Amino acid sequence: MWLDHTADSAVTHVAEVATTTTPEALLACWRLTVPAPPTVCYHWVVANEQGGERAQAPALAGGTARRSHDMLFRSVPGAGGGPGGSESLITVLVAFGANMLIAVAKTAAAAVTGSASLLAEAAHSWADTGNEIFLLVADRRSRRPADPTHPFGHGREAYVWSLLAAIGLFVAGAAVSITHGIQELINPEPAGHFAVGYIVLAVSFVLEGISFLRSVRQAKPEAESLQRDLIEHVLATSDPTLRAVFAEDSAALVGLVIAAAGLAAHQLTGSPVPDAVGSILVGALLAVVAVVLINRNRQYLVGQEVDPRVRAAAVQALLAEPEVARVTYLRLEFVGPRVVSVVGDVDLTGDDTESHVAVRLRALEARISASPAVAGAVLSLSAPDEPTLVV
Repeated sequence: MWLDHTADSAVTHVAEVATTTTPEALLACWRLTVPAPPTVCYHWVVANEQGGERAQAPALAGGTARRSHDMLFRSVPGAGGGPGGSESLITVLVAFGANMLIAVAKTAAAAVTGSASLLAEAAHSWADTGNEIFLLVADRRSRRPADPTHPFGHGREAYVWSLLAAIGLFVAGAAVSITHGIQELINPEPAGHFAVGYIVLAVSFVLEGISFLRSVRQAKPEAESLQRDLIEHVLATSDPTLRAVFAEDSAALVGLVIAAAGLAAHQLTGSPVPDAVGSILVGALLAVVAVVLINRNRQYLVGQEVDPRVRAAAVQALLAEPEVARVTYLRLEFVGPRVVSVVGDVDLTGDDTESHVAVRLRALEARISASPAVAGAVLSLSAPDEPTLVV
């Protein structure tokens, strides 16, 4: 299920089953699809991750939606151990294999030709190969279940290891390429055996293209179903492994074109300067990509909250519960790829005793936390003087 939070409406969708277009329909869908709030929490996460665009789906008779929990798992990529998570792992493995082959080929070609651009590309590919190992570790460690010392799980480890991978790209890729390019300008050396360089660059382009198409294959269906631009979707996703592979492969394809141009200019002019400039340009490209990836992982480590419009729809969904009279505070924050924590203050209906109210709160928390996309929920009672959230 996906939640559409456009400026004019807050709408929830049961993927491939129902499309609703008004807040009233959202509340009706809440009551009919769940016996409990967890399902809606599930939708909040996916909605924010995909930027809140609308996922189109057919409607059931009467305009309401009913789907089993199993169907919901299949309709939302990567949530709760669904296909998105396994697809990310495959994407990283494909990238690792391609980059390893490319790194070896480029290193041999750089040694034979003496090309600065090829050496820069070799450093780039070795950096990417090392980064895939970090991403594999990120995928594995972030899936560990919650324990007493980590009640919200280990999801944020994905951003830690992805951050290290981005730093590796900056140091081993960008810094090495720029440094070598500058050294080549100061102490130029002639290159030779240009045909070997061209062949290796062509083969590398094919292998990088295969890896890139794999990441596109994973991201494109999600982006299309939500009517989003592919690049915008990749930048917005809470899956750092998908973002890293897509960005690194994109940079690799551009870098190969730059390296080929530098090598050709070196051959035509007989001057190593264009080749050295190509090495510097490749390094600058990698630096930009690394900084973008570092910043996105930093944002998720510090605490990335869902979109305000998703939060507003979530408040509406909570208010639709018969036992919730008011919501005075609600925060949904990502604690891992496609997983959030829920913290809120609510005022329950009735005048139960303190012990009964505590039981009702714990029951509501348990229902929310039952969602595979909710790491945990913590609810408190609202004070009488606290203003009600307006949505």
